[in-house]
Parts: sequence; C-alpha cells; structure tokens
Amino acid sequence: MTRNVVISAVDGQTGFLIAELILTNNDFSSKIDSVFGLAMDINHSKCKLLKELGAEILHHVPGIEKDIVKILKHANADTICIIPPAHEEKFDITMELINATKKANMQNVCLLSAAGADMAERDKQPRLREFIDIEQAVLITKGDTSTETGHSPVIIRAGFYLENLLAYSPQAKNDRVIPLPIGDSHKFAPMALGDVALVTAHVLSGKGEHGFDDKHRGQLIVVTGPLLTAGNELAEAAKQALDEDMEFEDISPREAERVLKKQAETNISEIQYLLEYYSLVREGKLNYISTNAFHDITGQHVQEPVEWFKIYKSEFVKGEEKHQNKKRKMNGK
Repeated sequence: MTRNVVISAVDGQTGFLIAELILTNNDFSSKIDSVFGLAMDINHSKCKLLKELGAEILHHVPGIEKDIVKILKHANADTICIIPPAHEEKFDITMELINATKKANMQNVCLLSAAGADMAERDKQPRLREFIDIEQAVLITKGDTSTETGHSPVIIRAGFYLENLLAYSPQAKNDRVIPLPIGDSHKFAPMALGDVALVTAHVLSGKGEHGFDDKHRGQLIVVTGPLLTAGNELAEAAKQALDEDMEFEDISPREAERVLKKQAETNISEIQYLLEYYSLVREGKLNYISTNAFHDITGQHVQEPVEWFKIYKSEFVKGEEKHQNKKRKMNGK
C-alpha cells in the first residue's frame, strides 16, 4: 500500500517541521513513499532544505483553482496535509485548496486547525472562528459521493504554540519579563510546535484498510500542552529552566500588538489571530488541557514548558550560545 503525501505551506514553520520530520525520521519515512511540499515562495530557504532532503517542491499560486487541481494531480498523491498559511488571505487560500483537493480526488485529508476555535465568537474573534468554517468545508466532503475526498479525514486542533513566546524574547533578555495580554488569573496550556509536528506525522504515515489508520481516521484530535499555566506560572517555568530571574507582566492588547509588529515575519493576520487567542485566555475559555489523544497516538508525553525553555535558552538569556540542533522540538525525542 503506497502513501504519497502533499503538505501545504512548507515555506512556513509548521509545514516545514512536519515535512522535515517525515523525511528525516525513519519511523515515518519508511512508511511514506514520497513527500510533496506546496509553497507560495518556492525560493524560501525552508523549501531548498526540504528539496535536499528528498521532497519535491510544488509552486502553490492562489487564485486559479484549476491550476492547483492540476498540480495536485501531478503529484499523484493519495494524502494531503492542509495547513492554513500565515497569510492575510489565509481563509480564502485554504478554502480554495480544500476545493482543489476535492476535485483532485485525494482520499486522505488531514487538516491542521486551532484549539479554542470552537470557543471563539464570530464578532469578537473572527480570525479564530474562521477555523470552524474551514473544518466544516473539510468535513462536508464526507457525504459528497462525487469525490473520494472526505473518505478518510482527520482534523487536528493544535493548542497555542510556545514558539509564539519567541516574539517576546528581547524583553526577556533585557528586562527579565515575559509580557503577555492574558490577565492575572486565567490559564492556558501552550505546547511545543514540535509536538504538533510529531502527532501529525503519525497520522500522515498511518495506514488502514480505508486510508488513514483506523485509530486516526475520522478523529477530531485536540492537543494542548500538558500544564495549565497562568502568566506568573509560565514565568516560573522559564526561571527554573533558564536559571534566571523572570517575571510575568500583564500588558494591554495594544502593547502586545506593538511588540508583535516589530517581528518581521509576523503579518497582520497572524497578529490578529494571536491577539484573539489571548482574549480567549482572558475570558477564561481556555482553562483546560487535552493530552490523551497525543499520548495514544505517539506513545509519548507532551513536552512541558520547562523543557521547552531549556531548549530555547539562547533566545531568552544574554550570552548564551545558540544551538542549531533543537531536535526535541522537531521529533519529540
């Protein structure tokens, strides 16, 4: 039984890490015959690295659906991992890709969505709520007899990425503070991006009689970090890992937006998404963890914040040498 996988948005960090993990970890590469990466920027350094690792990079030009269908058919793939891109037109681009996937009759569809999207309100957190509309577009194909797409779907709702904290590393280095607009009392359970890649790789490589492994097929998988933390508890985890004094500072959404705008790689849609996520924390809607599915699928435990801060110590402490090999964030080991 062959398995040829297309992964979208590989010029972004999430898609890149999933593709890299599959290509470099024998547990997954031995089960997958070929990896195709869809990218809007095919000259991105991430695409070049994936190409060196054995992936074929396909140019994803949004706007002409029939051309996307042609590209997907060229790949002759049976499986696609759809990752909404970090782009101002995230919703339209993703919906177009879902429609193209259906027309290309791709059997297995894994969508990477967002934990908390179901808690978002359309008038208050519209960027987050878009993920529910995207999920619906994937799930509705289950009853469409005109296409193979939807026969074997999986949706992964991933929690807030700890890597988003890297936007505040200058403040941590210079002022020993982690400034977040989440209030003083409510909690959330951030998770390492590498753990998202790990669970996704297991799904994409799993095989069963009807496509994906029956343990995964049809599942709505919610994965968060293993620990509920308020801002001061997150700062305490950083203090333990970094052996440095660290405090939490509750800042306003406007100040958070100003900090995020200083990050060259953070576009306006992603800023809006992050601010909306923070607002859900302030409203007390993310006071939960969901780790059972991760453990059942991977056989491992979700990375804790202390371990994550140790890996990224150079980003938060002055004078620390940067280590290029951060494998724990990529392969969960």
